Amino acid sequence: MSTIRRQSIISSGLVYFGFALGFLFTLLFAKGFTPAEYGLVTMFTALSSIIYFVGNLGMPTYIYKFFPYYQHHLEPKKSDMLAWSLVVGMGGVVLVMVGGVVFKGLVIRKFGEQSPDLVKYYYWIFPFAFGYSLYLLLEAFAWQLKRSVLTSFLREVLLRFVAILLVVLFFVGVLKSFDTFIKLYAFSYLIIALCLLGVLIVNKEVHFTFQPSKVTRRFFGKIVKQAGMVWGGQMLYNLAQYIAQIVIAAVVPGGLKYVGIYTLGQYITSVIQAPQRGVIAAAIGPLSQAWREKDYGRIDRIYRRSSINQLIFSAGVFVLIWINFTDAVLTLHIKTDFLEAKQVFFFLGLMRIIDMGTGVTNQIIGTSTYWRFDFFTGVGLAAVTIPMNYILAKTIGFIGPAIADLFTFTIYNFIRWVFLYRKYGMQPFDRRTVLTLLLALGVYFVCHWLYASYQGFGWLVLRSATFIVLYGAGVLLLRLSEDVAPVWATVKKRVGIRR
Repeated sequence: MSTIRRQSIISSGLVYFGFALGFLFTLLFAKGFTPAEYGLVTMFTALSSIIYFVGNLGMPTYIYKFFPYYQHHLEPKKSDMLAWSLVVGMGGVVLVMVGGVVFKGLVIRKFGEQSPDLVKYYYWIFPFAFGYSLYLLLEAFAWQLKRSVLTSFLREVLLRFVAILLVVLFFVGVLKSFDTFIKLYAFSYLIIALCLLGVLIVNKEVHFTFQPSKVTRRFFGKIVKQAGMVWGGQMLYNLAQYIAQIVIAAVVPGGLKYVGIYTLGQYITSVIQAPQRGVIAAAIGPLSQAWREKDYGRIDRIYRRSSINQLIFSAGVFVLIWINFTDAVLTLHIKTDFLEAKQVFFFLGLMRIIDMGTGVTNQIIGTSTYWRFDFFTGVGLAAVTIPMNYILAKTIGFIGPAIADLFTFTIYNFIRWVFLYRKYGMQPFDRRTVLTLLLALGVYFVCHWLYASYQGFGWLVLRSATFIVLYGAGVLLLRLSEDVAPVWATVKKRVGIRR
């Protein structure tokens, strides 16, 4: 667990630093661009995500599940896993993009009225999607090599640095128009994908061979069957996650403006999710190995500790943002249209707390022999989420998809929690779960009572500091996590605090 804890902490630190850069990017963008232009930029990610999850043909699952077998039975130079993953995965992505060209007329009919700029820059989504897909496939392989820190740096720091650089160049007049900005932005993911590939090649951690290995020949049937089933489920699961922006752009009057507002709330929500990325990146490899060795005790420990650690982070960060949201928008002079994003943050923030509080449930099921369950739950989630997003967006506007996601993802996580409990007797909750939620709620009321009527930068700092001190002290005194004490001890040692 110490390896997972160390990599999770480092990766989460990079993720939060990346979020600081992302916040700077969002702040600059919100000051210099319109909500509709911000909405267009975020649609690049939403549509590219759908292209990737439709086109990867289950190659990430293939890597997660079968990497330990390739590592155990083959020398690195004889492993054909990465070569076939890239050929099959990127081949599928290219086919999806070809389909996107063929069916452009449908896109014009659906988005031309509410979101005309999306149609105007439609073809520039494809280089963004290509780089996005290449990076995520390489990232999946790098996680198995225990390179989660490197991937977190590239995706959370370097990518956002590139985006900020483009915004600054626009502000100082080097980039003469938003048209030039968006066309250069389309290649940002390709930059970090090539950086990741270059580092892995230079360090001789990847090799390309298309000669089918004995592992590929032996497990070929299982690979095709499992990758295909999980791909179908995860494709629908991720479609359900990104459908909101597409629905808003198509049916809500104002189109890209409300995509921008919705995505700001969603982006701020992703700050809550930061530790989850680090935990997943660090836990995938050990979970795959534990299933191979049938080490159920280790899986249960990872499950429990990931749950309480992520709940502590998510509940705390949710309250910290909620008590500062309105003050931050007004104090930082962000366009007041973005105040409406607070409603989105509320519903999606609660969804993230529920999702993270259930630990690495998805990764445990995805690396187990019950991968078929991944498919069926993904299908069920999409079957409910997509129509609910559409219906609520049509009836109550841009806030509708956030309400729909909270409802459907809560049911989804509940079903998967019940599944693990019934199959393996594993469940991550105990009295610490309740104490964490009560602590977050109690400190919220204290801060709200003390500072609700005050605004300004100084009050932002004081309000945040008060919450962090009270919440952090409560976590330590109540001993809510087995991982907090060792980390706190290390921090005290590094800064020279003695008992």
